[in-house]
Amino acid sequence: MKKYILALDQGTTSSRAIIFDRFQQIIASSQKEFTQHYPHPSWVEHNAEEIRDTQITVAREVLEKAGLTASDIDTIGITNQRETTVVWDKNTGKPISPAIVWQCRRTAEYCKKLIDDGFSEMIRQKTGLIPDAYFSATKLKWILDNYPQARDKAVNGELLFGTVDSWLLWNLTGGKVHATDYSNASRTMLFNIHTLDWDDDLLELFDIPRRMLPVPCPSSCNFGHTMPNLFGGVISITGMAGDQQAALFGQTAFDKGDVKNTYGTGCFVLMNTGEEPIISDSGLISSIAWGIGNKVCYALEGSVFIGGAVIQWLRDELKLIPSAAESEFEARKVDNTNGVYVVPAFTGLGAPYWDSNARGVITGLTRGANKSHIVRAALESIAYQSLDVIFAMKNDVGTLCSINVDGGASANDFLMQFQCDITDIPLVRPLCVESTALGAASLAGLYTGFYESLEYLKNNRKIDRVFSPKMDDRHRNEIVAGWHNAVNKSLTT
Repeated sequence: MKKYILALDQGTTSSRAIIFDRFQQIIASSQKEFTQHYPHPSWVEHNAEEIRDTQITVAREVLEKAGLTASDIDTIGITNQRETTVVWDKNTGKPISPAIVWQCRRTAEYCKKLIDDGFSEMIRQKTGLIPDAYFSATKLKWILDNYPQARDKAVNGELLFGTVDSWLLWNLTGGKVHATDYSNASRTMLFNIHTLDWDDDLLELFDIPRRMLPVPCPSSCNFGHTMPNLFGGVISITGMAGDQQAALFGQTAFDKGDVKNTYGTGCFVLMNTGEEPIISDSGLISSIAWGIGNKVCYALEGSVFIGGAVIQWLRDELKLIPSAAESEFEARKVDNTNGVYVVPAFTGLGAPYWDSNARGVITGLTRGANKSHIVRAALESIAYQSLDVIFAMKNDVGTLCSINVDGGASANDFLMQFQCDITDIPLVRPLCVESTALGAASLAGLYTGFYESLEYLKNNRKIDRVFSPKMDDRHRNEIVAGWHNAVNKSLTT
């Protein structure tokens, strides 16, 4: 009997592969960063072929590292950066343009026009989303409008569109399968989350030919199998979900009301809302969490565009720290930020503000401010932005009992305690913080029977630490007010 599952975790800044055993323990992992392209201010691009190549490379590496072959792997689960848009030639397999990344704001003005022209409510009711450059539809329209003959080729069936999951699946299966799952489809602004199909009204609005779109499928199903030459044998692919929905699943947030926050390049707070979507009144969005069999689970979500990426900024652009891991050490050198706040609105602000033109600011600088204060303020900005989303979620649904945390920055005890203190809500950190990859593996393993049930997955989850609030109300209110004052200096609307 095969003993392992391979999870492919294609993120915004790196591609990773992780092998899990039947008890959801990590056997081996491999990771490779790839190039970020910023051709113009507020534009972000990736090379889709580099994404594909790095993902296949780390998958091969992790098999070698674990001393395993394709015959040892039960199945593959795929999870991916969402909304990032790839258009490729059906015949050559070559992308016709750089991939436009979810962070890219080039279509912000067009989204403003959609709002001004009164399309917001139609889009919100059909998709659960709001018109924003974050989502795939306007990125796809931009590619078709700006590359020679692209629209004619799309109409003629010569071009294919996909988010990164579809692009990887198409390549792994040798061009045999062009599909996506419900969770990724629900982030395109083209998918009706009630009918579970591409929406004709939206396709007409954005002038997108239906024939270039992938087939939408449940998140746990048979997506096909890999080409034999990739990994030395055929491996089935039976799980696929966008990274944040996969993390929700990996946290075993199977019950209505369960919440998680992933601290990655951005921060993403998701709540399981059960079999009915909640249309937010507080600046949040609704998506499909996952589909299993004939049942669909929905999620309420708030997205922070710049989370852990602010630490990369400290390291790479400001050169204030030699490595991301040094941020906690540097922050602990001081007792507070000395009144300094960093608002990292490098690509605008996401939920609940949705201000595409907001830009980053550092406020409260005095002669006494030093490097440690700025590093601490940048770290705290991750928690403050998450706080704004959590406040919005409480406005929509009421009290939150606890928040499950994961992602790279969740290993930072300073950040987690500060997050816990300013939200006044306990945080639960699992022993395995690779919830995104674990969620993809779990969805894949459920389909094949490798994992027998949702209850089995819950019973295997192990907790590393629970953070409890320690901050008094007066201090909490004071510093949160200071944060909102700083945000107001960043906003343009």
